[in-house]
Amino acid sequence: MTNISVRMARWSALRPWRAIIGWLLFVVLCLGAGITAGTHQATTEDYWVGQAGRAEQLATEAGLQRKPVEHVTIRGGDGAEAAARDVAARMAKLPEVESVADPVRSRDGDTVRVSVTLKGPELEGRKNVVPLLAETEKVAKARPGLEIEETGSPAISKGVNDQRDEDLALSERISLPVTLITLLVVFGSAVMAGVPLLLALTSIAAAMGLNMLASHLIPDAGVGTNLILLIGLAVGVDYTLFYLKREREERARAGGRLTSQALVELAAATAGRSIVISGLAVIASTATLYLATDVIFSSLATGTVLVVAVAVASSLTVLPALLVKLGRRTERRAARRARKGKAPRAERAETGRFFAALLRPARRHPAATLVVSVLALLALAAPVLQMKLIDPGRDTFSRDIPAMQAYDRLTADFPELLVKHEVVVRNAPGQEDEARRALTELDERARADALFAKHAASSLRTSADGRTSVLELSVPHPAQADEAVRSLERLRDVHIPATTGELRGAETAVSGDVARGQDYVHHERGKLPLLLGALLLVTFLMTVWAFRSVVIGLLGVVLNLLSAAAALGLMVAVFQGTWAETLLGFDSNGAIASRVPLFLFVILFGLSMDYQVFVVSRIQEARQRGLSSREAVLDGIGKSAKVVTSAAIVMVTVFGGFVALHLAEMKQMGFCLAVAVLLDAVVIRMMVLPAALLLLDDRAWWPSRRAAARVARTEPAVPVG
Repeated sequence: MTNISVRMARWSALRPWRAIIGWLLFVVLCLGAGITAGTHQATTEDYWVGQAGRAEQLATEAGLQRKPVEHVTIRGGDGAEAAARDVAARMAKLPEVESVADPVRSRDGDTVRVSVTLKGPELEGRKNVVPLLAETEKVAKARPGLEIEETGSPAISKGVNDQRDEDLALSERISLPVTLITLLVVFGSAVMAGVPLLLALTSIAAAMGLNMLASHLIPDAGVGTNLILLIGLAVGVDYTLFYLKREREERARAGGRLTSQALVELAAATAGRSIVISGLAVIASTATLYLATDVIFSSLATGTVLVVAVAVASSLTVLPALLVKLGRRTERRAARRARKGKAPRAERAETGRFFAALLRPARRHPAATLVVSVLALLALAAPVLQMKLIDPGRDTFSRDIPAMQAYDRLTADFPELLVKHEVVVRNAPGQEDEARRALTELDERARADALFAKHAASSLRTSADGRTSVLELSVPHPAQADEAVRSLERLRDVHIPATTGELRGAETAVSGDVARGQDYVHHERGKLPLLLGALLLVTFLMTVWAFRSVVIGLLGVVLNLLSAAAALGLMVAVFQGTWAETLLGFDSNGAIASRVPLFLFVILFGLSMDYQVFVVSRIQEARQRGLSSREAVLDGIGKSAKVVTSAAIVMVTVFGGFVALHLAEMKQMGFCLAVAVLLDAVVIRMMVLPAALLLLDDRAWWPSRRAAARVARTEPAVPVG
């Protein structure tokens, strides 16, 4: 036994205190270095995509970039004008404020609006908006007879972040106790149950520190920490669980004849190697997200890669040391029981009636089980064909956020604020007058178009050198509405070619909320074939490398596709419809957040490899002990059923906690991940996989099946998975 997992386990087992203290120092150093370096947040420029991104680049180069804007509304009749002047005066004194616009009355005259532009780039608004909110609150308290409130992109972003933090804290309060209870049931010992949880939490802490450092190379989009918590707890507990269960199995088999060090090395040769392969598979599959060339996906990939790598490292270094220390305590207890004449404690069986019942259909009727299971999964996957993607924006945020409630009232009184298309024109030198005339004509054409706001005041800004202009056109429809999307298409395809498009040597591009969303979805779809192709290839190659079998590699890809597609299909059926709104606490907008399917597909492939590696490894071990292919399948799946199901329960608990969150993206991710893990652990690994392997028999191990059989006949077996 000379593989790297055994060598590392041997070193840790011989020097347990060094390994434990070394691990704690590593965690502290990672976290300390990360806090010292800080997090480099993604800037507005990092989000530029497509024509919208080009428009924002042109505007930024000319000093005409979009600024964060807040709106204070006053309702209640008498005193509204005086309150508006008070608000404007207070805001103008704040160092965070760049300018304050004159008060504007709504068309019905009931509401007065004061618009405040903040200093700094757009994404900095949520950090600088706190003093503005405080001033608005002071005015509201001083004038109780009026309804005074504030909203805008900065206030909404702050509200979303605050809600996300509260949701994550709630998720942790739910998932941690349930995970601990699950582990208590599995191990029957508080100490043994605490080990996986402790290693998972320390792995998360180290990964967070490393993620802060990595953000200086790959900007953090604000989602990496969320994913580190989500994935870290799931895989951290899983990897430790597989290792612990294997050590206990080897201990029971040895019957006191082997030392704790030897038992740890045996577990490292099997479960340890599987953890390495599984971790590498998750890392490799997740790394394909970098091909999307998108700051959010890159941030998600970095967080996942780091936490999985750290979780693998903890399982190979500090876990063997902890097991040796705990094993010696177990040996002392066994010695005391022996001196008292008591029989050793019996290890509980790995399989039971429940798992036997799940495996029975595949064992007795493999062909029928395979056909029925695959058809059922395909039926669950069918709704994917009707999936509609949208770029998540204000329309998808929870209305529990006060700023969102204020936003809905604001846009009801001032519908021209719902959507603005920003037409950016960079003209050639000496073409200023022509560009101005073309933009004026474009404004007139838009006002005559029923898809645009007719009575909204247009805004035209021009750079100091006269080379770049930005025209804002209002649309009285939400950004996700079909009318808003059609207005963008009409603007780009009809109005601009007939106006600014006629300017020779000039460049015109359109940005705004609708353009950003549409261009982002188009960008993702363009990257989809490359990313999925790379994902399938990586999964196949990793499986072939692990098991030296092309058939097992192809089977792994097909099974991963089935489970991922079925989970995505269920997500579409639930979240694109309205029937589950009350049950799961969400408001359906008839679509799925555009980032969710692609990210989930990649992550689900990685997590499915966990179970694929652990289950097939046990089958491979059984074959190397000389069992027939049929016996090896039943033995391997039977022995891994309980631990795989326990791991699945932990993952489902962690992911399921995210269904209680408010943010639509996180709710959809949590639901899909929980469903996928459940389907993978029960349907795929207990029904489809054994049925397929039983039907394939020795052919499943092509081209290495003959060599494996020859080894089994001529020399003692060495566990390899």
